[in-house]
Order: sequence, then C-alpha cells, then structure tokens
Amino acid sequence: MKRLTVFCGSNIGARPEYLHAAHELGRLLAHRKIGLVYGGSGIGIMRELAGAVLEAGGEVVGVIPQLLVDREVAYKVLPDLRVVVSMHERKALMADLGDAFIAMPGGLGTLDEFFEIVSWAQLGMHQKPCGLLNVCGYYDRLVGFLDHAVDQQFIKPQYRLMIQVDDTVQGLLNKLEQRL
Repeated sequence: MKRLTVFCGSNIGARPEYLHAAHELGRLLAHRKIGLVYGGSGIGIMRELAGAVLEAGGEVVGVIPQLLVDREVAYKVLPDLRVVVSMHERKALMADLGDAFIAMPGGLGTLDEFFEIVSWAQLGMHQKPCGLLNVCGYYDRLVGFLDHAVDQQFIKPQYRLMIQVDDTVQGLLNKLEQRL
C-alpha cells in the first residue's frame, strides 16, 4: 500500500479516544511509509490526522474543493494541497490517489464518502479494500445495520464482506494490507 485514503470528521467528536486514534494512525502511516490522502481540512480529526503524519515525517495529500477553501478551512501548511472545483471531483481524486480506504469516526460527509467508495467497489469500479475504524464502538450500530441489511437481502453477503471492521488502527491496517 502506497497511499491510504481516510475519511473522517471535521469535528473532534465527544471522546478523546477519537483524537488518540487519529494520532496513532498518522504515526503508523508515516512509520510504514504509507502516504495519507484526506479531505484537506485544517479542523477536527482531519487536521489532527494530517498533522500527526507530517510530524512523523510522512506524506500527506489534501484534496479540498474551492468552496471549503473559501470558508477558510483548508490546512494551508500541507506541501501537497490539491484544490478542486466540486465535491464530486474531490471524491474521484481521493479514490484515484488511494490504494485502500478507511472511515474514522465522522458525520454525514464521512459516511457519504465512504459508502460511495464501497458502492463503487460493489459495482466493480475498483477492487481496493475498505474498512471502518471502530474506535470505542463508534460504528457498532452501523455494522449491526449492515448485517441486518444482509439478513433482509438488501446487501449480498459478499458485498458486506467488502467492509473490514476493526477496533484498532494496527488491526485494521493489517486487514486492509492482506486484501491488497
């Protein structure tokens, strides 16, 4: 894996463990010489993750639409900040740049980006591994819903298996690397 695309919150969340996981992931990516691709924001978990990678000497590529640059949320210290026209262009570029995908805790944008990537995999548009970093059980209910959707025959079991889940940074990275 050369680069990992991470979707995560533009807020820091309610638990310090979310920030701890961002720092741990950032350090581990730099240590493993895996570049980070992320949404280019200078706020929330996004900033903490990118900052941890940079601090550890790793590569970071930020991809942000002009709309968010205009709102002054871009992380302008990034050596590789790519400004795009739209959110659609952002998603496509982040998908192209990454070899695998992780969703950390986040909100609607995180879920939108992650599930679009998973649906592209389901359609055969890519074969890159996807995973949820389930910090402090953040995604427990979502994972339960996905399993329910399989039981109700709205998601085929093989598509559900496309989404790796782990509570630890190291465990999830290992699972994704095994699928490459």
